[in-house]
Amino acid sequence: MFYRQSIIIFGIVVPVLVCTGVVGAGIAIKSRASASFSEKQALYKSAESNRIQALGIEAQVIKKRTHVERWDAQIGKETANSITSNLKEIGDMLPPKEFQQTAFERPNGSTGFAAASAQDSSQVKLAFRGTFRSVQRAFLELETRMPQLQLQDLKIDPSTSSTSSLNFQVSYTAWEK
Repeated sequence: MFYRQSIIIFGIVVPVLVCTGVVGAGIAIKSRASASFSEKQALYKSAESNRIQALGIEAQVIKKRTHVERWDAQIGKETANSITSNLKEIGDMLPPKEFQQTAFERPNGSTGFAAASAQDSSQVKLAFRGTFRSVQRAFLELETRMPQLQLQDLKIDPSTSSTSSLNFQVSYTAWEK
């Protein structure tokens, strides 16, 4: 009878409390491990998704690499020489009576778009006489061959020498390396 209380306390209550504490600690550790595992799984899925997207973008970039290298080389060329040679080739394709270059000028300093940008650029002013169709085709061809040109100003006036001809004055900003 004297030991009954000690047996109940140390034989039943303390072991039940210790077991409850161990089970509670086990449940807490398991829930923390499950939460950590779920978080790491979500991070892995996100990282894997990003990796797959990066591979897709890299595949697209590889397809365009030749164009980028060509554009980079083209921008690296001296603008005045490139425009002159391209206009010569374009002029050879068009009828001489329908397309004539009348002026080529490179003003000093940055104006227009270039004044607001830190990117290196130069200005080019051109003048042509010709039919609307031929000059429009020449502009299309020039801007296709030289994508670094950005049209800044275009003036079209009737020609005094011919009724079918027009005078064109155009200013370009040529972006450079």
